[in-house]
Amino acid sequence: MDQHSQRGTVSLRKVTKRFGDAVAVNAVNLEVEAGEFISLLGPSGCGKTTTLRMISGFELPTEGRVHISGRDATDTPPHLRTVNSVFQSYALFGHMTVAENVAFGLRVKRRDKPTIERKVQETLDLVQLSDFGSRFPGQLSGGQQQRVALARAVINEPDVLLLDEPLSALDLKLRQAMRYELTRLHDELAMTFVFVTHDQTEAITMSDRIAVMDQGEIHQLGTPVDIYERPATRFVAEFIGEVNMLEATVVGGDGTRTEVLLSSGDRLTCAPVGDSRLTPGVSVVLTVRPQRVLLTPEGGIDSQEHASLRGELRELLFLGDSTRGTVGLADGTELVAVRHNEDGTHPFGTLRPGDRVDVGWRHGTACLVQ
Repeated sequence: MDQHSQRGTVSLRKVTKRFGDAVAVNAVNLEVEAGEFISLLGPSGCGKTTTLRMISGFELPTEGRVHISGRDATDTPPHLRTVNSVFQSYALFGHMTVAENVAFGLRVKRRDKPTIERKVQETLDLVQLSDFGSRFPGQLSGGQQQRVALARAVINEPDVLLLDEPLSALDLKLRQAMRYELTRLHDELAMTFVFVTHDQTEAITMSDRIAVMDQGEIHQLGTPVDIYERPATRFVAEFIGEVNMLEATVVGGDGTRTEVLLSSGDRLTCAPVGDSRLTPGVSVVLTVRPQRVLLTPEGGIDSQEHASLRGELRELLFLGDSTRGTVGLADGTELVAVRHNEDGTHPFGTLRPGDRVDVGWRHGTACLVQ
């Protein structure tokens, strides 16, 4: 593959970063495709920002190599890399107008005045700040300042735009609006975005793929649907959305189906799983999303198509657009089912707390993780 066709790609090859005895990033491999919107998602201290800083050049790897647009950039200083960064703090120059802030990079590159003026106006149009060029940052809202920071980053046409928690300083309504703006900007520019966040909603709604990180490692890399529906580890299952988790032991299987024994004493068949490590005696966690859980009166679930357990309905909680039902199993374990409210009818029919119920899910919707 030639250099031009690799423009906008990022490749991390066994990248490790140590600070003294602490390992912040541990042998991470990551391939980012040109034009992709990829998010590094995880809790504070998981290594996502350090990974981003190694792509930008503000941190050097202890081990491993960083390739940008097909070139080894590991030892290239930040100002010579074909990337630009946007930070949570905006880092705008308060004494400069919006137009001067946006033009800063082009002036450093000594572009001619007509070119600078034309590109500044085009970029302000792109971020929907056409009439704000003469204002100062202190006269703008937080969302407008963030747009100026984005404009200043993209005007130099970098191969890759790096975004480090850019929305976390905004209030909820502005964050939601800026998610749309970032997605629109990505679509219009067709530029590679590498986005760092601890907010799963941001990652799921904007990303082509998500790398879920914890303790310096990538636990899972996949599309938002893959991450949500088919978590690869217990950490991913717990970190992404709400999930039911049942401790279990593998007791059998034939390669396409795995039979497990729950701590409640119930035996369930899970299919498909496709994991050769799940051999008899292995401890696992069965995970299933509340939105996939069925809740019916006793005997109401077809055991041919569904895994099914029996329990007592402990609580029904109205949440506005949905209702949440909590079921207690024989060993005290609780399972949650969530259903949308439609046309003012109760999604769980006549069921009420104290009723004996069946709770289950369609085969193939539960995952076994370790």
